[in-house]
Amino acid sequence: MSNKIKKKLCMAVLLVLLLILVVISFQTTGKIENLETYQPDAYATILSLLPPVIAIGLALITKEVYSSLFVGILAGALLYSNFNLELTVHTIFFQEEGGMLAQLSDSWNVGILVFLVILGMMVALMNKAGGSAAFGKWSLKVIHTRVGAQLVTMILGIVIFLDDYFNCITVGNVMRPVTDRHQVSRAKLAYIIDATAAPICIIAPISSWAAAVTSSVPDDSGINGFTTFLKTIPYNYYAIFTLIMVIFLVVTKVDFGPMKQHELNAVKGDLFTTPERPFKEDSDVVENPKGKMSDLLLPVAILIVACIVCMLYTGGFFEGVDFVTAFGNSNASVGLVMGSFIALMFTFFYYMFRDVISFEAFMSCISEGFKMMVSPILILTFAWTLSGITSLLGANIYVGELVLGSAEAFQMFLPAVIFVVAAGLAFATGTSWGTFGILIPIVLGVFPSGEMMVLSIAACLSGAVCGDHCSPISDTTILASAGSQCHHVNHVTTQLPYALTVAGVSFVCYIIAGVLKNMLLSLGIGLVLLFMVLFLIRYLAGKKEEQ
Repeated sequence: MSNKIKKKLCMAVLLVLLLILVVISFQTTGKIENLETYQPDAYATILSLLPPVIAIGLALITKEVYSSLFVGILAGALLYSNFNLELTVHTIFFQEEGGMLAQLSDSWNVGILVFLVILGMMVALMNKAGGSAAFGKWSLKVIHTRVGAQLVTMILGIVIFLDDYFNCITVGNVMRPVTDRHQVSRAKLAYIIDATAAPICIIAPISSWAAAVTSSVPDDSGINGFTTFLKTIPYNYYAIFTLIMVIFLVVTKVDFGPMKQHELNAVKGDLFTTPERPFKEDSDVVENPKGKMSDLLLPVAILIVACIVCMLYTGGFFEGVDFVTAFGNSNASVGLVMGSFIALMFTFFYYMFRDVISFEAFMSCISEGFKMMVSPILILTFAWTLSGITSLLGANIYVGELVLGSAEAFQMFLPAVIFVVAAGLAFATGTSWGTFGILIPIVLGVFPSGEMMVLSIAACLSGAVCGDHCSPISDTTILASAGSQCHHVNHVTTQLPYALTVAGVSFVCYIIAGVLKNMLLSLGIGLVLLFMVLFLIRYLAGKKEEQ
């Protein structure tokens, strides 16, 4: 079938669907009297999970993100409006609790977008000043192998444990020239960045994620949220096992699934594999005879310090609040914007003083940096809207009732059940923090105290990170694609087999932990099981190459 016939057929199908919607809309018009008390028929049912499932499924099948997310948004709006066409349009754009304009007027979301744009400007500046090229030349002298480039990327990701957004963009922009020179595929870079973003943040006591978990514990529960978070770290199997798996895969040079083809192509010189390479023009490194390695490292160092100081400032550290509490109460969005703006101003004066670029070139980098971040901004906007509409459909209530319903019959296996439910919810909504807020109070209602309470909360955190790691509509997944300048669908499809492998091992470990109720013994068994699976994968990968 020719492309012209396919296009005509698609147009015909869309017209038929549009006519059906118009007919249904006329039949339902006037039935909605009060939007404040309005509740859709699909509210808190299994249908509430349909929009993200549609969006994610289409993205994986079609390899096209924008239209897939929009179809998911449209499906959610139709369900919310009971197929009333007028209310559908209103829901997509103007719904005050989940519509697109509401998401774009949210100060937290806008702060993240501004942070992205400023970072894009800094990347363009460091490139034009020659800092990226100088750092790349230095790395060739110090980092001699592909394994070394990947390990340094992982170490940098672990060092920047304060916030996953900051982690993804910073690590990607610093290490991308290095991994490119050592022929590491963009998909593998994106995986390493993503695997050391949320997984390291969820086991770091001082991070924005620790603050989110602490704040999710109800005040009237009588439980210290931060102390409970510390106790969950050894039980956070998905995060721990993911970090171990990254080291194993890099050191043993083993890859499987779609990632293997990407890595084979990268060795031959093709870092992208597929035709979709939206960042290729922006990723070209500029040779500037005046450029030095300090032109990259100093702005990045100022960026890191400024963001940490500004996050502490928003938490009241300079008003007498202790360090841990200040970081727990910090506003990451505001802190990152303030810190990145300070770093941008420093970069301006530093480059002007060094005379590495002209004022006109500096100003041109502002628009270049913005254009560089258009793709992740669009994906984030659609993802936030989809998440908002999914919440309007009561997906969180449906999942909460599902967990409560299984709590009575499966108390011993509840940690494993919670892990799966948390992973599914985070995968469908694209948010880990929202999953914490929904499931942690439910867990505390079932297990008010004791080892099972700690284990179940850990399962919730672990599952949320797993779902976040797998989801194409997760902020962290999107920013990992942006930081590595990898096509988003390529990142998702290559990462999924790795994430699901760790998820399977983690699920079995939560069953074992629920039975044994012994932290060290359960972790030891889990590590043995993980390495058995990894060595089996290595063996099978070797056998396949021999054939």
